[in-house]
Amino acid sequence: MRILSTLAACAALAAACGAANAQAAYPCNTVKLVSPYPPGGTTDLLARLIQPGLSKELGTVVIVENKAGASSNIGTEQVALAAPDGCTLLLGNNTGVAINRNLYKLRVDPVKGLAPIGQVASVPLVLYVNANVPAQSLQQLVELVKKNPGKFSYASGGSGSPQHLMGELLKLEQNIDVVHIPYKGQGPAMQDVVSGQVQMAFETTSVIVPQLASGRVRALATTSAQRAKSLPNVPTMKELGMADFVTENWYGLFAPAKTPPALVQRLGQALDTVLDAKEVRASLEKMGSTDSRGTPESFTRFIAQELPLWESVVKRSGAKAD
Repeated sequence: MRILSTLAACAALAAACGAANAQAAYPCNTVKLVSPYPPGGTTDLLARLIQPGLSKELGTVVIVENKAGASSNIGTEQVALAAPDGCTLLLGNNTGVAINRNLYKLRVDPVKGLAPIGQVASVPLVLYVNANVPAQSLQQLVELVKKNPGKFSYASGGSGSPQHLMGELLKLEQNIDVVHIPYKGQGPAMQDVVSGQVQMAFETTSVIVPQLASGRVRALATTSAQRAKSLPNVPTMKELGMADFVTENWYGLFAPAKTPPALVQRLGQALDTVLDAKEVRASLEKMGSTDSRGTPESFTRFIAQELPLWESVVKRSGAKAD
């Protein structure tokens, strides 16, 4: 009897191991991770940051494909229309997923066409001014602009960007008259604020902190819920009485909407492991990203909470895409 029991236990163990191995086999020989922007930008860098870890965790080849154009709509749509088999994924952000649906006539609503897997990074925005602007605080800036309506301008990397919409929200909330100057990219926008051609702008902490060290620009407030670690002496907009200004530039991993829930969960677990790696955490911290790890469910809830803000700003301001 003992021999039979031992044999039965071994057989059960072998069956369990076989089932585990079968479950471990990812259904795609190659996974295409779409970055809907050109090489070199934040979204592309994040896609390449998680690529090796995802490949290891899934046990298959993961390649990054840049599919840029139309403010990320081309690449985002490609993934939303792809087969829901886990072989095509998106490294998307708040612009492509939450904002553009209010500005463009899209074939597929990203919120309905994509399955959130997990957030990868979240970086606060900073309201900053040229050092020659005689305002040491947000309150002083508002008072200065109100005394000089239409004489101040703010830069952004393009109409419809988070930086543009934050500028519009500031105008609405403080009832100020500031002219929007759109640029083709955040780099040129920032350079003109640094040089004094434009007085102010919003920019991510990761980009603006080095410029602050030069003394040519000054940070007045951040849009995060808590003070940014890289700017501990800069108050949040929420601290200054503007509760609507709680948002960050966020980036996340997505699959097509009808991807099987079990596969979405597996991808979420793999991403969580990748983001917990020491070298990945160090890179994200260097970018100024807050710890945004979670589950597909928590990421889905987070996006749902973000949607009303962007829809409201676009409608109230009448913002249009370039």
